[in-house]
Amino acid sequence: MPQIKPEVEVFARIKVIGVGGSGKNAVNHMVNSKVKGVEFIAINTDAQDLHHSEAKKKIHIGKNLTRGLGTGMDPELGKKAAEETKEEIQEAIKGSDMVFIACGLGGGSGTGASPIIARTAKELGALTVGVVTKPFSFEGNQRMRIAETGLEELRQSVDALIVIPNDRLLAAIDKETSALNAFAMCDDILKQAVEGISDLITMPGLINIDFADIRAVMEGAGGALMGIGRASGEKRAEEAAKLAINSPLLEVSINGAKGVLFSIAGGDDLTMFEIHDAAKFITESVDPNAKIIFGTVRDEKLKKGELKITVIASGFPDNYMKKKIFEGGEGAEEENKGKIFNSVFGKDKEDKRDEKNNKEIEKERDADKKQNIIDEDDDEWGAVPAFLRRSKLK
Repeated sequence: MPQIKPEVEVFARIKVIGVGGSGKNAVNHMVNSKVKGVEFIAINTDAQDLHHSEAKKKIHIGKNLTRGLGTGMDPELGKKAAEETKEEIQEAIKGSDMVFIACGLGGGSGTGASPIIARTAKELGALTVGVVTKPFSFEGNQRMRIAETGLEELRQSVDALIVIPNDRLLAAIDKETSALNAFAMCDDILKQAVEGISDLITMPGLINIDFADIRAVMEGAGGALMGIGRASGEKRAEEAAKLAINSPLLEVSINGAKGVLFSIAGGDDLTMFEIHDAAKFITESVDPNAKIIFGTVRDEKLKKGELKITVIASGFPDNYMKKKIFEGGEGAEEENKGKIFNSVFGKDKEDKRDEKNNKEIEKERDADKKQNIIDEDDDEWGAVPAFLRRSKLK
């Protein structure tokens, strides 16, 4: 009698595609950091740069078009190169449940090819998430304009898009930090975004988060925010939640999010009260009617006594992201902090609180428009959260 073997292949198939030179660097960092549960693909027009990729699968796009010499910062050439090699890209992505597209915007290959690759992934039924960086302001206005144009096109092509302005890192690092270490930090932020989401799917938990949960929050979400907080000590749950909400990965605040997924990771000493405190802290910071999914996992990689919280927020109102990035000042951050630290409210009080907060937000926006006149060439400095700007000015 033949033996019946149970199905064991139940994990979601996750692929990370590094596009262009910056994407290749990010993938190399993830490979060397031993990010688990994902497959890596490198895609580029530059044959020499592609040769140095650590990814198992490499796709040289636009062989006939660019002859392996890159795009010379021409996104249109990058777009045509991806279209020329679309069948090979489809074959590499086929069967994926989730696809991350990592790249640095502002060049030709990443900016031009990423939207084509993203659309291909979506056509094949994969949940598609872009994790991209914007150039440093010192890289010039032309590169920034290319990045902004590419960003809008990519936003239309993915389910969710996480954007990290490089200038935010510049505001956070020490003056003695070497250029090599600064660029490594950019790669590490991209790695954290990918690993933070993929770990939620691949790590079994006490309260489990599965791929369907991730899809429910991120599919068709548009702009997405993601943060990770770690803490230890007496109030570690609240501190980790606060760090996750105010992470440099988050543009400004998760207030207004209609979809939130968060995971609490700890050791055997993780208590039910800590789960309650962290969950309460986060849920009080978002839209009262938000779809909230959470899980808890036991993570052996954490230090003794350490707790880690990963937050993914999505479903923001139209123009919320741009408005918050370019209009938010220190007053806005203080107001947000006030909301985050609110404790228990009854239903009637909560409704009154929301009405009051809405009026205060309108006043704050009017004040911000008068006080925060941001030059187009200086938009990246405006993207730096207030708490980071203060640390830089000290």
